[in-house]
Amino acid sequence: MLIDSYPYLLFNGNAEEALSFYAKVFKAEILDISKFKDMPQHPDNPILPDEIQNKVMNATLQLTNGSYLMFSDNPLEGEAGYQQGNNISVTLVYETKEETREVFDQLKVDGKISMPLEETFWSPLYGKVVDQFGVEWQISTFVPGMMDKAE
Repeated sequence: MLIDSYPYLLFNGNAEEALSFYAKVFKAEILDISKFKDMPQHPDNPILPDEIQNKVMNATLQLTNGSYLMFSDNPLEGEAGYQQGNNISVTLVYETKEETREVFDQLKVDGKISMPLEETFWSPLYGKVVDQFGVEWQISTFVPGMMDKAE
C-alpha cells in the first residue's frame, strides 16, 4: 500500500534560502533540515568537499493543509548534477519492500536507473529511476516512526 507521496525539489546550493522563502510565502512550518555533514559515515560514501558539507541534504516543509514539500541541494557535478529540468522528482513511500521493488521495476522499463534499489540509513529499500517519459521517481519503503513528525 502506498503510504505517502510528495514532490521533492532540488536546488543548486540555495535550498535553505528557498526553504525559508517558501515557508514564508505558504505560511508553512519547517519540520526539519539535515545537512550533508550530518550524513552517517560509510566506507562506500566518499568524503564530500567542505563547500558541500553545510548544504541541505534533506528538509521538510509542512504546508497548512498537512501535505509536504521536500528540499535538497544537488551537490553532484556533470550530468548527474543540478540542471534546469531535473530539479523536481516525485517521492513515493510504500509499506513493504515487495511493493517498493514492484513499482521500481515497472518504472525502470525503458527508463534509466539513477540509484539502484538498496538499503540506506533512512529506508530499508530506496532507489531513484527516471521513467520512459523523463519523470524522476524516488521509491522508498516505509520505516515505522518515519512519519511521526507529522502527527
